[in-house]
Amino acid sequence: MTTHHEIIEAALARITAGYVFPEKTAGIDAAIRRRLDEGAYQDLDPRELCERVTADLQEACPDKHLRLLWAEEPQSMDEEPEDVARARFARYARENNYGVRRVEQLDGNIGYLDLRMIAPADLGGPATAAAMQLLAATDGLVIDLRQCRGGSPEGVQLWCSYFFADDGVHLNDIHHRATGLTRQYWTLGHLAAPRYLDRPVTVLTSDLTFSGGEELAYNLKVLGRATLIGQATRGGAHPTDRVPVAPHVTVTVPAARSINPVTGTNWEGVGVEPDLAVAAGDPLKTALEHLRTRIG
Repeated sequence: MTTHHEIIEAALARITAGYVFPEKTAGIDAAIRRRLDEGAYQDLDPRELCERVTADLQEACPDKHLRLLWAEEPQSMDEEPEDVARARFARYARENNYGVRRVEQLDGNIGYLDLRMIAPADLGGPATAAAMQLLAATDGLVIDLRQCRGGSPEGVQLWCSYFFADDGVHLNDIHHRATGLTRQYWTLGHLAAPRYLDRPVTVLTSDLTFSGGEELAYNLKVLGRATLIGQATRGGAHPTDRVPVAPHVTVTVPAARSINPVTGTNWEGVGVEPDLAVAAGDPLKTALEHLRTRIG
């Protein structure tokens, strides 16, 4: 059985080698080792260890993607072949309908899209196109991201592309530590369904909205294409590697960072702020009222 000390050593090694801000890794390492020397992790079961170390990691460096995760089922410590990992994720995406939970026409010819994950474009493209085809004739749209926990940058790029006229809109950049390269994401020139143009769009957010869901909301907000309604999001802007460090424990290490071309920054640690804050009650009702005033 892997000891607590071995789990922490393996996690710190991965963080030091891969964290997107290498200048912060020494401080992270020192903080966790200090807690280890203080006995903070003694007498914890493995699940509690993951929770305690995660809290200490995020106190040392407020990055919500920096975590130890516990899994009930044991995982292989061998590196998973790429084709196996791809097939496993494809099955997961298919079982979750590529994130598209519900598409509906509401009263007043307002479209409603409940999106729970942002699937990679190569997997989710047909589902995205089908949803946008169903919404094409509506006069206004609500995109519900309140339970969207993340997904793929390429998937965000695809969804965003439906709300702009052509391929001339710069959406986001992602800088990767491992290569030192920065990839730009622009709207796409060819889409498989009609673009949703010249009509109002609202986006619902909550304190559960995370990662790729936040990027979709952030991009549409800063480009002036949607009004955000609801709560501030969780604040995770760093694409992340997941590495097993014990049969039941995975460390997640942010290996890249988003850089928005409009703001020059991102939503890490602060979340995406709504334009209309609705802390309680029904943000969907607020969104529908907002759209009806815009539609006339």
